[in-house]
Amino acid sequence: MMWAILSGIEGNLAAYNAVVSDIKHQSRYLEAVYILGDVVGATPESEAVVERVRNPKKGEFEPLVCKGWWEEQCLILYGLAAASEPTELLTKYGGDTVTSLANSVSRDTLQWIQSLNFGFFELDCLLIHGSPLGVDEVLTPETHPIVICDRISRMQANNLFCGRSGLAFNYQLQGGSITSTVTTLDTPMLANTDTVTTLRQVIGVGNVGRKPGEATYTLYNPNSNQVEFKTVHYGFD
Repeated sequence: MMWAILSGIEGNLAAYNAVVSDIKHQSRYLEAVYILGDVVGATPESEAVVERVRNPKKGEFEPLVCKGWWEEQCLILYGLAAASEPTELLTKYGGDTVTSLANSVSRDTLQWIQSLNFGFFELDCLLIHGSPLGVDEVLTPETHPIVICDRISRMQANNLFCGRSGLAFNYQLQGGSITSTVTTLDTPMLANTDTVTTLRQVIGVGNVGRKPGEATYTLYNPNSNQVEFKTVHYGFD
């Protein structure tokens, strides 16, 4: 049995429809479909994508969805997050994108975003948008092994699936350890060592909607630990 894992639809309805169609060909073997955030984006199609995700057609899996970076920006815009200003959104995309995002998301969708989980823990797998530290952290093939080991170890997972980078990659740790220490004024130094003795890996699941005409997602077999990256080419309606 397999899981289909995707992220980064970013309000691209044609891309999402293409991936759903491709997933149907795997349905005989599928057990679950996960969307690791960024369902919405600063596009008028965001509402249509959310409607499509929330109401799958007959014969389609109902996906399990967690919160992504774009969803977090929506909550910030409406004062529903810890951050009070959309500083990161402004810095990266500018004021016009802030306005477009605010106009692309309805109150109903905002309530749906509020209800989303931060991530999922299934078997020995953590499925999340960014990392255990937040939706904004980007893990890539260039991330230092110590950082990778720390992020996986925080949740005692062997497999961490993430979508923030938009890349499709498999970063494997064959072995290693991290020693952390805590020192206070009234207690001696306490040390804790986390040792990697089994294969642990971070899997970037790709991005569905960012690149016009090309969507990537991931198939994963939890029984064999096999990862397969899928690329779907599509035309816009």
